[in-house]
Amino acid sequence: MTLRKTVINASSSWTDAAAPETDVVVSSRIRVARNLADRPFPHLLSVEEAQQIIDQVQQVMDSTEAYAGGERFTLIKMEELTPVERQILVEKHLISPQLLEHYEKKAVVLRDDELVSVMVNEEDHLRIQSLMPGLQLAEAWGLVNSVDDWLEKYITYAFSEQLGYLTTCPTNVGTGLRASVMVHLPGLVLAGQLRGVLITVAKLGLTARGLYGEGTEATGNLFQISNQITLGHSEEDIINNLFLVTRQLMAQERTAREALFSERREQLEDKVGRAYGLLRHARLITAEEAMRLLSDLRLGVYLDLTKAISSQLVTELMLLSRPAFLAKMSGQDMNMFQLNLQRASLIRQKFADISGGE
Repeated sequence: MTLRKTVINASSSWTDAAAPETDVVVSSRIRVARNLADRPFPHLLSVEEAQQIIDQVQQVMDSTEAYAGGERFTLIKMEELTPVERQILVEKHLISPQLLEHYEKKAVVLRDDELVSVMVNEEDHLRIQSLMPGLQLAEAWGLVNSVDDWLEKYITYAFSEQLGYLTTCPTNVGTGLRASVMVHLPGLVLAGQLRGVLITVAKLGLTARGLYGEGTEATGNLFQISNQITLGHSEEDIINNLFLVTRQLMAQERTAREALFSERREQLEDKVGRAYGLLRHARLITAEEAMRLLSDLRLGVYLDLTKAISSQLVTELMLLSRPAFLAKMSGQDMNMFQLNLQRASLIRQKFADISGGE
């Protein structure tokens, strides 16, 4: 997928609703942090030094020996993108919000299918990540590991025999690996059980964050669950622990949904119906309201309370209704009122398309 298509297309390989366990697990992500030997950490780099690292990565991209996976990669400098385009990459979870800071020093390498991205000069020199739909942690790790091996043929990493991979943040020292899942937990939220579940998750060495990772809030009942430390643990141990905890979360969420459906079906039908009605007919919708309503609708899809709507469409609308996508589609800067107007119009049109018109 070209950059032009990436910034106008809300669908991505990681949004595939046909993937395993997507009723609860929206996506799986594996990310490893790597730094180049004998180079200052990114926050200490001058613009010139940062550009040298970008150039070194570009040389790897241009190397005659193709990546073993056979997919094409493209390096994009952040300074070459518009502010809206940079924000869209964040909204699609292809880069972190931190890559927008001091963007003149930074770049991203994207695989054409958007399953792999490599952030250059974020918190570490390289952050290699794979984002896959549903519960596919092992598959995501396979992609990251192969890209990591490919890059290491050309780049000497900062590595200690005693500590492992050296990283800017001490909590990433060791494997440098972060594994996470994005989960949709409306059942546990509605049942009032979420707080207790998240306390248990923390005791198991994991942490819960918002939609865009560290420092962000949870919206639409979406949470990112990830490991907290990497030192002293193997990649397989980290991934397996998260996988097992995620399986428990899935079971608890499904049990909560079943209990709500059995005991409060009328209230659930009303909640889903109101969400559908507002999304279908509203003239003004804020970003927060859209996420809340789409979360309710997504729950209804998986409880078979609505027939015409697909989970794929709901995920697409969660991305399309974000501010940067709306600005890109309109081709102009918009104030808050205009964004709310445009968001409602776009959602109404999507619903009209699947129902054959207004």
